[in-house]
Amino acid sequence: MHKSREPLLEMQGIVKSFPGVKALSNVDFTLCKGEIHALMGENGAGKSTLIKVLTGVHELDGGKIVFNDKNIRPKSPQEAQKLGVSTVYQEVNLCPNLTVSENIFIGRLPKKKRGIDWNLINEKSKEILRRVNLDIDPTQMLSSFSVAIQQMIAIARAVDISAGILILDEPTASLDENEVKQLFKIMRKLKEDGMGIIFVTHFLDQVYEITDRITILRNGNLVGEFMTKELSRIDLVTKMVGREINEKEHNLENRKKRRSSEKIDTMVKAVGLGKKGTLEPFDIEMKKGEVLGLAGLLGSGRTETARLIFGIDRADNGVVNIDGKDIQLMYPKKAIEEGLGYCPEDRKKEGIVGELTIRENIILALQAKRGSFRYISKREQVEIADKYIKMLQIATPSMEQQIRNLSGGNQQKVILARWLATNPKLLILDEPTRGIDVGTRTEIQKLIRTLANEGMTVLLISSELEELVACCDRIVVLRDRTPIGQLQGDEITESVIMKTIADGGKVNAS
Repeated sequence: MHKSREPLLEMQGIVKSFPGVKALSNVDFTLCKGEIHALMGENGAGKSTLIKVLTGVHELDGGKIVFNDKNIRPKSPQEAQKLGVSTVYQEVNLCPNLTVSENIFIGRLPKKKRGIDWNLINEKSKEILRRVNLDIDPTQMLSSFSVAIQQMIAIARAVDISAGILILDEPTASLDENEVKQLFKIMRKLKEDGMGIIFVTHFLDQVYEITDRITILRNGNLVGEFMTKELSRIDLVTKMVGREINEKEHNLENRKKRRSSEKIDTMVKAVGLGKKGTLEPFDIEMKKGEVLGLAGLLGSGRTETARLIFGIDRADNGVVNIDGKDIQLMYPKKAIEEGLGYCPEDRKKEGIVGELTIRENIILALQAKRGSFRYISKREQVEIADKYIKMLQIATPSMEQQIRNLSGGNQQKVILARWLATNPKLLILDEPTRGIDVGTRTEIQKLIRTLANEGMTVLLISSELEELVACCDRIVVLRDRTPIGQLQGDEITESVIMKTIADGGKVNAS
């Protein structure tokens, strides 16, 4: 860290609320000159909101921001930029149809008497690019360069605008190992120049490689600020997920009832499945009648694994094998035809169709499976909807009610009903109980075990370690987009899961 330890930015008692949600509650954050400071937390922790308050996207409701000994309160990202706060996001937000120079100077093109001074722009652009070790022709179109180079160009622009603060929000998510090394080299150089860098990431190894301090948020509250070298990985994981490592283990009865996975036929397996910048190639087996859990912190690759298996994202390499048949090119319609079902993490955005009725939402996947020439009659639709409304105890006055009028828990049950109606071989559940009440959560967890006992294979993704322990026969642990360990039987405890995440699989599970 910079020897002076001189505060560059102090955010004190930051409060931000949205209707029905307190996103930040009295949060403090300090950034010093010449340091790289990690901002960490799981989904809903408040990281993005804190960054958006600092960059003028959201106006704070309480607290104050002091930058270079002056109180600031930016009302827009443009105002934040003028003050000297620059942000580079995971998705490169530049214009591919403009040149590199135009992108660097967009919104601030220097002019001369007869118009824009292109010679000055191009010369200055070369100097700015050299600062991030880029030797490219700035008159070339941005679209002619790789995503990694575009990311570096975005950083070069941000550094030129910045007056001391650079925010990197998940900058390594789409970079390979060598590109990450190049980025870290630039970050260290900027740190030596006295810049304060806020580094938002989910990759634990990168946090320990590059950062000086860590601030952890959880559920909109400040957990604490720590020197990176003084905070062990297991303590970091524990503070992020909010569970003590040595707490009493739950669900002993469920664990005793776990099936042995060794004697059950393999139903679905992925071999060498991977996608550059998303997930390292991996192998995974799912056996008939078992619940296989995917555990890991946010950004570890859990959802990405599910999306590749179901074909929502196109894999660069590898195959999905179902009942001994290799499928080289998986896509959602093919997945449904082959007996796969997928309940997505974001039910409002990717699950429900709000304008349609409960009945129409329930039969969507089955209609897709049968094809457009085998229309499901209204009578059969009613029978199917009625069966699953009763089975899942969906609280609604009528199956003709629009689904958007239901509670979150009942919407989740409708999505489950949609896939159960297809009688899938493999049901992928991504955070099936997030944001729903305790009673409904327990019902869904019981249903997961019942489906497995009846022979269905379930792939369960959950941030709730207790839920994984209660439901799963085996658990694959992921970290930094790679599977790092597998647990089964008595190894399936919250403490072993967290130790495996923290230690990168180097843990004695027994």
